[in-house]
Amino acid sequence: MAALICRRTIGVVMTVTCALCQVCAHGDEGAVFLREYPLVRMEDHPEESIFETLANPKFDDPSSRMARSEEDRDSLWDAWGPWSDCSRTCGGGASYSLRRCLSSRTCEGRNIRYRTCSNVDCPPESGDFRAQQCSAHVDVRYQGQYHEWLPLYNDPENPCALKCKAQGTSLVVELAPKVLDGTRCYTESLDMCISGSCQIVGCDHELGSTAKEDNCGVCNGDGSTCRLVRGHFKSQHSAIKREDTVIAIPFGSRHVRLVLKGPDHLYLESKTLQGRKGENSLSTSGSYPIENTTVDFQKFADKEILRMSGPLGADFTVKIHYVSPLDSTVQFIFYQPIIHRWRETDFFPCSATCGGGYQLTSAECFDLRSSRVVPDQYCHYYPENVKPKPKLQECNMDPCPASDGFKQIMPYDLYHPLPRWDHTPWTACSTSCGGGIQSRTASCVEEDMQGNVVSVEEWKCTYAPKMAQVQPCNVFDCPKWLAQEWSSCTVTCGQGLRYRVVLCIDHRGIHAGGCNPKAKPHIKEDCVAPIPCYKPKEKLPVEAKLPWYKQAQELDEETAVTEEPSFVPDVWSPCSRTCGVGTQQRTVKCQVLLSFSQTVADLPEDECEGPKPQVLQSCYSGPCGEELHEPHAEKDEEEEEEEEDEEVAVSHHTDEELHDWEYEGFTECSESCGGGLQEAVVVCLNQQTRQIVEEGLCTSHRRPPSLLKTCHPEPCPPRWEAGKWSSCSATCGVGLQTRDVVCTHLLSRENNETVVVSEDKCRHSKPAMVQACNRFDCPPSWYPQDWQQCSKSCGLGLQFRQVLCKQRMADGSFLELPETFCSSQSPSTQQTCGKTECPVEWAVLERSQCSVTCGEGSQSISVFCRKMDRNGKSVTLNPGRCSSFPQPRLVKPCSLAPCTKPSKPVPKLTANMFSLRKVYIQLRKERRLQFVVGGYAFLIPATSVVIRCPIRRLRKTLIRWEKDGKLLAGSSHLTVSPYGYLSIHHLRLSDAGIYTCIAGQAQENFIIKLTGFKQKPVLHPPGPNLKDKPWISPRNLPVSVHNAKLWLTPGHFSQYDDIVLRLIEKMGLDEEHLGSLDALDSSERNSSLLEDDFGLEVAASMTLTIDQKRLDELIKNILSQPEELQSSHADKLVTQLLSEIHADNVLKYPDGGFNASNSWKSTDHKSHPSEATLANPESPEFGDSDKSFRPPVFGTTPHHQKRPHETSSSEFVGHVGQDVLLHGRVNRLVLKCEATGNPKPSIRWSKNGEHLRFGNRVGMLPDGSLQILAPGAADAGIYRCTASNSLGFVSLSSHITQGGKPVIRASISTERVFLNTSSVMADVGSTVKVLLGANVTLRCQAEGIPKPKISWSFLHGKSEAIHHPVKNDSVLVGNASLRDEGHYVCRAANLHGQVTAMTHLLLLVAPHVQKESARWTTITSSAEPGTHTLLSTETGTTEMVGRGSTVLIGCFIQGQPTPRISWLQNGKSLSLLSDLTYQLLEGDQVLQLSNVSSRTNGEVSCLAENEAGTLLQRVLLVIHGHQWSVDDTPPCSATCGNKGIRSARLRCLFNGTEVDRVMCRHEPRPSVEPLACNVRDCPPRWLLTPWSPCSRTCGGGVQSRRVTCHQETADRLSVTLPAENCTSLGKRPTDLQPCNRMSCAEWTTSAWGQCNGECVGLRQSTQHRQLFCQMKTGIPVPASHCSGLPRPPSSRNCTTDACNLQWRVGSWTPCTATCGTSGFQTRRVECIHLRSGKAGREQLCSWKPRPANWQHCNIRPCESAECRDTTIYCEKVQQLKLCHLPQFGVRCCESCKAT
Repeated sequence: MAALICRRTIGVVMTVTCALCQVCAHGDEGAVFLREYPLVRMEDHPEESIFETLANPKFDDPSSRMARSEEDRDSLWDAWGPWSDCSRTCGGGASYSLRRCLSSRTCEGRNIRYRTCSNVDCPPESGDFRAQQCSAHVDVRYQGQYHEWLPLYNDPENPCALKCKAQGTSLVVELAPKVLDGTRCYTESLDMCISGSCQIVGCDHELGSTAKEDNCGVCNGDGSTCRLVRGHFKSQHSAIKREDTVIAIPFGSRHVRLVLKGPDHLYLESKTLQGRKGENSLSTSGSYPIENTTVDFQKFADKEILRMSGPLGADFTVKIHYVSPLDSTVQFIFYQPIIHRWRETDFFPCSATCGGGYQLTSAECFDLRSSRVVPDQYCHYYPENVKPKPKLQECNMDPCPASDGFKQIMPYDLYHPLPRWDHTPWTACSTSCGGGIQSRTASCVEEDMQGNVVSVEEWKCTYAPKMAQVQPCNVFDCPKWLAQEWSSCTVTCGQGLRYRVVLCIDHRGIHAGGCNPKAKPHIKEDCVAPIPCYKPKEKLPVEAKLPWYKQAQELDEETAVTEEPSFVPDVWSPCSRTCGVGTQQRTVKCQVLLSFSQTVADLPEDECEGPKPQVLQSCYSGPCGEELHEPHAEKDEEEEEEEEDEEVAVSHHTDEELHDWEYEGFTECSESCGGGLQEAVVVCLNQQTRQIVEEGLCTSHRRPPSLLKTCHPEPCPPRWEAGKWSSCSATCGVGLQTRDVVCTHLLSRENNETVVVSEDKCRHSKPAMVQACNRFDCPPSWYPQDWQQCSKSCGLGLQFRQVLCKQRMADGSFLELPETFCSSQSPSTQQTCGKTECPVEWAVLERSQCSVTCGEGSQSISVFCRKMDRNGKSVTLNPGRCSSFPQPRLVKPCSLAPCTKPSKPVPKLTANMFSLRKVYIQLRKERRLQFVVGGYAFLIPATSVVIRCPIRRLRKTLIRWEKDGKLLAGSSHLTVSPYGYLSIHHLRLSDAGIYTCIAGQAQENFIIKLTGFKQKPVLHPPGPNLKDKPWISPRNLPVSVHNAKLWLTPGHFSQYDDIVLRLIEKMGLDEEHLGSLDALDSSERNSSLLEDDFGLEVAASMTLTIDQKRLDELIKNILSQPEELQSSHADKLVTQLLSEIHADNVLKYPDGGFNASNSWKSTDHKSHPSEATLANPESPEFGDSDKSFRPPVFGTTPHHQKRPHETSSSEFVGHVGQDVLLHGRVNRLVLKCEATGNPKPSIRWSKNGEHLRFGNRVGMLPDGSLQILAPGAADAGIYRCTASNSLGFVSLSSHITQGGKPVIRASISTERVFLNTSSVMADVGSTVKVLLGANVTLRCQAEGIPKPKISWSFLHGKSEAIHHPVKNDSVLVGNASLRDEGHYVCRAANLHGQVTAMTHLLLLVAPHVQKESARWTTITSSAEPGTHTLLSTETGTTEMVGRGSTVLIGCFIQGQPTPRISWLQNGKSLSLLSDLTYQLLEGDQVLQLSNVSSRTNGEVSCLAENEAGTLLQRVLLVIHGHQWSVDDTPPCSATCGNKGIRSARLRCLFNGTEVDRVMCRHEPRPSVEPLACNVRDCPPRWLLTPWSPCSRTCGGGVQSRRVTCHQETADRLSVTLPAENCTSLGKRPTDLQPCNRMSCAEWTTSAWGQCNGECVGLRQSTQHRQLFCQMKTGIPVPASHCSGLPRPPSSRNCTTDACNLQWRVGSWTPCTATCGTSGFQTRRVECIHLRSGKAGREQLCSWKPRPANWQHCNIRPCESAECRDTTIYCEKVQQLKLCHLPQFGVRCCESCKAT
């Protein structure tokens, strides 16, 4: 069978459900199992059989399959299944995934795919994986014997077959046809065997990957993390040097190769990063493992080769050992890692906590060897290291808590502007024309949410585009001289003159000045006519008479100001004479053009080079009238000249060309209003036909210059003026940009003076004020939700919120993502809240221990009045503050585990620890005292203490001790014995504290406090819980306990201190009673305690022991008194307690051993645990004083028998404490109760807890014994004898039963309530009340002879059999429900009869809120309009209510029994409030408040109570309304002079806050009458009149005023007094003062600068000039001297071609949606130069509103019946598998329909 299994495994499928699979063996010894996982070959088996053979059911679970891909949908394959477990846990394994064919036909492709996994290195001790597979066959026989198999590596034929070699032989066997998946094909390769074939694995551990490591060992690296080190070493022999260092190769180097040629020898030294050194001599060839590095060494006769593939695990030093005088050379090469590399840091903290900020990364230089950060210069050493640029991302994009509704609506307010570059204005151009440069500085600035801009570090702007800091300027050509065509020669023969016009033309073609006068071409020159003149005498050339001659002459005289100092002449003045010869003058200045300000400055004449032009010349204006005419001969010459001129003109006209240039009108005006420009149109004209011809027919150099003129000077109508777009509100996810758009009216284009008018004045449509921007997806970030309701309405609670990782998409929607997508730290999800004080309440101070150790008992509860402050701390208050609230019950029942009989063995459970609840007071010095855990001890210093910790069911060596919550370490002063005892040797002050014994899960405390001289405790400062306990003595303030694990509360612990102090003071002990007992042996003074005697207490000698329960009752009694009586009442109770202690002590000293005035004596009698005892074992004898007072004590110790004593005769006499069983007929029964004491104690008898009434048959004998004659069944019961006197009491009981008819021990209580425990045990015979879900055990203890049989029945309307389990005659009611409520009857029967007892089980349910109330819904729906309806809650519901309104408050509480509901207002019952109008409805569950007023303001609460508990529900009503308030103490309006009036100010208040008085106009206004005040004469004072105007406006003047002594009298008269009456007020004020001392000044301006300012219109820019304030003498002064003068304008508009730009828009893109409201489309908007057509900066077009580049489209409702796509991105939605998201599934309905 095993062979068959092997054949199936190898030949068919290798599938295993356990950890190993069977592999065949050649023998019959069985099979060995090797770990593998299922792999299936597709070609060997059908697809169905594969899934049948897989044992793991998860492969066939459709729910585990992933969604089918697009490729799978087009094929017949199902989706790929989940990946299987990895074949290996380390070292690289394989995992596979399967899919099945969904068709009966054959599916193309494979049904299995693989991937690598567990690509982590295995621990060194795990060994080689192939070797493990070979060693698994050690117990398989081969050819009849066993072998140790070693792996055979790198088999070239079949590397994936398991071939192993038998150790010690040459036997090689193929033990398996294939190795386990994940086994490496070759030792030096990552390729692995999968399903028997070798698969390529790249360095990225991906199957089929070709990724390779670079020389540095980085996968797919570029070799930048290391550097090649290559070199050679030549030996240098010397007489003293026998060795030398070749090269030091650092840690982490790779591909090390050294070749030594020569006779010498190489050896290695190593040093690890931890400093461990080593040395290897490399004596023979082989591989050496050195410091986790394999060293291959080859030694030849003439050379040595050393190889280390690396990475090196230590620093290696290669050394050479000289062995021959011949030289050797060593060649070495290796790749050394760059150990100092840049490492990117995490993102820095966000720049803002909310509202949007940014955070960046940085780069730090990291030392790979020491794994620490080093200074940056280490990384700068390597040129290969390029410091990465910081990354920047947004953060804390959540809105700040103070955000208003606008911030929630406008998304761009959610983001914080990123840092940006800010630039200073450009400097003035370096040249005025011809191309210069100008620069500016840039700084990184950041703008906060308030708009404040501050400078920050430049690295924060790394990713912001930095504008150019240098740019060209004034690139236009400089003005140049333009010479027109020469005129004709002025003569027709001989030598004459010709002229031309020379203009200075700028780059705009306008005649403007600024040309270099030295380079100006001349405007006239000599000319020679081709025809010679035949005249005897030549004349001077005749001036040309052409019309532009005068213009040329004037232009010739112009000289422009340049940037070089030069003389600039002014125009000539008119001739001094109108006829004849006169003179002309002009001014010539040395001036320079200041390029940076474009202003002209005057210089001294010696600064200008060259001759100064003349300033005076003669002029001739024609002959005067009285001058004589020329001789006749001259007249003939003039006539001849005129004839010659006419001939020249005719000749000129004849020779004129046919085509010439002429002006033909003007272009259209550049502006439609406000003043524009027109340019003259120059055309080429045929002079004969006067028709316009082609310009090529005219000579180009004769073209006349351009002419310009102004046009349309009338004002422009109002137009829209748009401001600049704001920065985008969001950096991603669709933000908004806004701008201001106003309607303006241009008044003056020269001054660019505009005014804003109403929008209806502008006729065109208003440009858009908002546009979209940054429409792309945001990175994922955190989005916190709203805070939830506070966990507490007061007293410091918590509130939580949800923080989601979302991504804001480009369409404005949000995509919820997993938390891992958000890289930054998540915002806080909780915060404190409810920081208000809570109302006062009763709180439980302490619960005492149960009165019994098993079964049913009771426990007392201490309560105190408190309130929680706003910080969640409890503040103790006077109990009277809580008087309006019902006080919780002070005694409650308790139930412990059932009492077990001693005869039955107790199963070993958890550790059980026993303790004594006692308070011990040491009265005199002792050597050593012993105690048991559970109590307090007030001890004297230097006393040695032993504290025992009695436990069961746990080894005592496992006991641990703690002090004040910290583990206690043993020392010579403090030791813990092997039995768990804690010994403290000679108590010190530091030993006071809380000692905790811990045994398993159980623990108990013992508290030690030290008392000093005269027993005053050594205490600490007072705790906060004693402020309201005036009965505690201020001199004895108690210590506070802060350990929350203590069973005793801090307040309780502090109260014991004062009681103890009062006890000690009342006892009147002094130093005489504190004698040292050091000479006594402690064994003689201390009573012993057996470790297993847990029921007994350790009584210390001279140590007062008080039951804690007795002190608790005393403290409660004190707290119940009024504050003023508590101190005196405490003294009385302490005195009574002291007498009780004395009385109890007499029980132990019947012979008068107790005497406070003489000595303290005791016996070794062990006291009852619940009684106060005073023991002193050092005195072996009792005192002999008969007059000493003693409390009662029984003369003999009763012996409790395990079984009742049976009466065997007709008369029985016994002692109380014995149980008696009546058997047969008994005539007389006597129980003796012998007690002694002083005074003599009185005897009382009780039966079954009630006073025993005596009769003829039952009575008490004179000695106190009980006598019962002819006892019968009616006399059965528990009889208790109590002996008491003024000092105390003592009691014992006996149980009398009758043989025969059974007797049931029924509970003596009629009703028992269990609220504080989930497990209840009670005796039958009473009413038991428990909480719903409690576990109840009802016991039926019956006695009789023979033993009665117990049976139970259940009465719930009718009698029925019990359906609960009965164990040991007890009924077990587990998880009690309402159907378990009823009467449980116990029946005890034997041969003599039967008896029954019954218990009524009632279930209690604490008050709780009713989940849904249909009645409340009816009440709220039927309420009148305007009625406030609200439900009360535990934390409190707040409601704003107006005065006079009606409020309905619901308080629907459920419970069992039905809770009683009472209503309170601000802690007071509504019945006590007479001014409140209210009505209770629906069984007090609904409170109706009518006509609410300010007295209703505050908390309204409903208190639901039943036996199971209480529940307080609250509603906070805030009554708002307006009311007048009168200010009672207004100030007087005047201090004297009978002018003061005190008028009470009226204020309008709303909820205590002052508001506008108009809000109280409907409220009755209180009458306020003004009262006179301060009716008395005023003291004299100086009366000053105002200063007169200054006598001069500048240059210094004076002003005066009148000064008199003046007094206001009580009669309201103003009296002028002599000046000496005011001398006491000080120096007389001055009546004269200087004024307007500043010199007279005026505004002066510089020349206008270049027109290169900001574009303000089409071809419109601005130019500026400087203003100076200077004296009229020319001296500059500060601008404040001219502040009163009208300021000239410093800027104006100008025309420039640089602003010839306008917006050009493209066509709209298709709409993104065909319907709905989400579609939008975009278009391209560019700022284009009108002449060149090139795009310019958008700022140049900002003078005109930018056309919208984004708009909504196809805004129409989509038809709901048709499922179609409404966006063009549905293909992407389908590819990204986003159809399951609602926002994509609806808009891509048709595309997502198939999914």
